[in-house]
Amino acid sequence: MPRYTPEQLHLRNTTIWTKVQFILAPIQFVVFLIGVILTFAFSKGYIKDFTWVTVALAVKTSFLFALMFTGMFWEKLIFDKWIYGPEFYWEDVGSTIACAVHTSYFIAIVYGTAPETLIIIAYLSYLSYVLNAAQYLVRLYLEKQNEKRLRREMKVSQ
Repeated sequence: MPRYTPEQLHLRNTTIWTKVQFILAPIQFVVFLIGVILTFAFSKGYIKDFTWVTVALAVKTSFLFALMFTGMFWEKLIFDKWIYGPEFYWEDVGSTIACAVHTSYFIAIVYGTAPETLIIIAYLSYLSYVLNAAQYLVRLYLEKQNEKRLRREMKVSQ
């Protein structure tokens, strides 16, 4: 299921937004790992200060929103639609759900939710990230296969 015309593929490979995404995404993954470790450590009693859980999720949420917003610029440039275009609809839906789950943690804090419940919301936030990242990785793999096919076709036609 290819999404790119050869022109869009060239633009995707040369735009600054692709570079930004490829820099932020691995950093977000490291932040995710640190956050999960800190959340697990708190839930098992290895660390006592709940602040670490919240700070870790705040940093993770910042990366998630940064990737969402830079991705919107990327989509506008490549597909001329800010978000929810047909080419990236499900990825955008997944990102929106992940953003909502992450944000719900901070809303729960404002309402004085108990740390035990916040831990569950933190784990759900991390799960939403994993599911969303997995769909991106599958699509990236499929697109790389399509890109190889397009290159073969261009060589044959020359």
